[in-house]
Amino acid sequence: MFIDQAKIFVKAGSGGKGCNSFYRDKYTRQGIPDGGDGGSGADIIIRADRNLHTLLDFQYNRHFVGAHGGHGSGKNQKGKDAQAIIIRVPCGTVIKEAKTDCVLRDLTSDKEEVVAASGGKGGRGNQHRRPVTEAQAGEEKELFLDLKVIADAGVIGFPNAGKSTLISHISGAHPKVAAYPFTTKFPILGVVRSEDDSSFIIADIPGLIEGASFGRGLGDKFLRHVERTKVLVHIVDMSASEGRDPVEDYKVINKELKSYSSDLHKKQQIVVANKMDLEASAGNLTRFKKAIKKKIYPISALKKEGLEELVAAISKKL
Repeated sequence: MFIDQAKIFVKAGSGGKGCNSFYRDKYTRQGIPDGGDGGSGADIIIRADRNLHTLLDFQYNRHFVGAHGGHGSGKNQKGKDAQAIIIRVPCGTVIKEAKTDCVLRDLTSDKEEVVAASGGKGGRGNQHRRPVTEAQAGEEKELFLDLKVIADAGVIGFPNAGKSTLISHISGAHPKVAAYPFTTKFPILGVVRSEDDSSFIIADIPGLIEGASFGRGLGDKFLRHVERTKVLVHIVDMSASEGRDPVEDYKVINKELKSYSSDLHKKQQIVVANKMDLEASAGNLTRFKKAIKKKIYPISALKKEGLEELVAAISKKL
């Protein structure tokens, strides 16, 4: 199951107590301060892991509490520092404070990490010939984890435009393909290898509809996943088999991109005319070219026609 958002509670460990101790023997009546410092509490660290692809684990395990530092003792013995807790998340996870919506870190690279909550420092013992100090409490926070997939190219378009069929034929991904809308319910990544031996990651984004930028059809959740892409592959159904007009489809999707984010709307687009194997597609393509003054790549994802040229064009754009 693909889960891309989660809320967790983290509490770092408190520091250990400093010791108030004096060394005495028959020769030392006043005593020599020898109380050790307390150990530090456990930090809560969030680390990106390229082997993870979903936040599913946090659906059931949402509380992370660090151990306290050890108490100091006599003979100048320092308390043991508590071991940090490592929370692993997929690359592309944005860490936010739930109360303030402040971004702590955007973890995009493997093994990149952030200290989400710092453990408290231990109290000082009297070995420093000063009064014992109180230990510090560990930080506690409620965090929001927001996963945005990392891909070079994102495939967008209306439901049932042929996005999943295209992805399955040009990459090693195997999304569910069926003749009904919203077959794809979450982003799917695939690796595409071009003829020059270069490769890029492509993301199949669930179908968008009018009003997607405001959450209709869960569109706002899907649009988040193309924010990191460098190129958008905009697939348009030229057959109009769903009763929609290709020109209107193109304009509606771009309107939703602009409503969601001006940066997203400004991304480079490769316009793809799909389902060219159907009868009505040729006439619609002629009309589409007159209305949309851009380079258009006609393909048939089902018959695997025009895919090599499209892959080369995406690779060149990247």
